Amino acid sequence: MRNLCDIIEAHIKGLLEGAGAGPILIRRNTLAEKIGCAPSQINYVLETRFNIERGYFVESRRGGGGYVRIERRRLGPDRDIITVVFSKLPETVSRAKAEDYVTLLEEEGLVTAREASMLRQALGEGISRVDPEYRDVIRATLLRCMLLGLAKAQASGV
Repeated sequence: MRNLCDIIEAHIKGLLEGAGAGPILIRRNTLAEKIGCAPSQINYVLETRFNIERGYFVESRRGGGGYVRIERRRLGPDRDIITVVFSKLPETVSRAKAEDYVTLLEEEGLVTAREASMLRQALGEGISRVDPEYRDVIRATLLRCMLLGLAKAQASGV
């Protein structure tokens, strides 16, 4: 049996597929009533499963006419990864978030499965001996360097 988060995610992805390449607008309360959950559970799914690391842009408007706008951004080989991913990269990146970034790059065809495997190794096990206090900062720095290298290689046609 699927858990509630999976049900919410599947419903939102179904709405996105129905919208084609465009964004969707949802109201948390309406969606929560439809699924039978609390609006905070919708928030949790949006934060954990519909984020930039997974290729989604979420804009939230609160208040009386509040809504959530969700858009799946396809990077593709002609998109500038520096402006799309690099600009959204925080100062610290957990191992799980780094995995999400690498998966996104692989899904978008910007890295091969072999390259993704090397990136995962470097961003995970590769820095496991670094002091935990600095590990996420170093991971973010490494990811930035890797994205810059990827962007340069892409620009030069390599």
